[in-house]
Amino acid sequence: MEEQELSQIQANVRLAVDQLGPLSEVDFGLNRESVKWVEGFIERQRSQPDFDLERIGGLVGVLGSFLGACIVAATGGRWHRSDDDGWGVLLPDGSTAFPFAKVHKQFRDGVEEGESIAGFYRIAVDYLATGRIREARGDDAEGADR
Repeated sequence: MEEQELSQIQANVRLAVDQLGPLSEVDFGLNRESVKWVEGFIERQRSQPDFDLERIGGLVGVLGSFLGACIVAATGGRWHRSDDDGWGVLLPDGSTAFPFAKVHKQFRDGVEEGESIAGFYRIAVDYLATGRIREARGDDAEGADR
């Protein structure tokens, strides 16, 4: 089952790159610039008059897969499935980032309410994966934004 789910995540990543890359005006791929563009894409979708949070499950799956793959590419982390929290990215410092949850939160609440996938990416890549956040806080944070 896990291999099948990982295959679906990879298919979602390819779909995101193939479909969103041509729409963007950036060097679209598994990088910070593309995450920032996808954040704007989510905000543009939220502003559509026919936007319905109840009908975006597939889009959350595709964009969450893409966000997670970007974090994996930047950190050397890996996809990990927990029984309690589902799929996340296990980071080199041992913490886990949950990109599907973050994408859903941005769709639900938006950047204006502090739900930014670009900020999530930055924290996961620049602080959690490197251990810098633990050094700064002096604790053992387990997970990143559920």
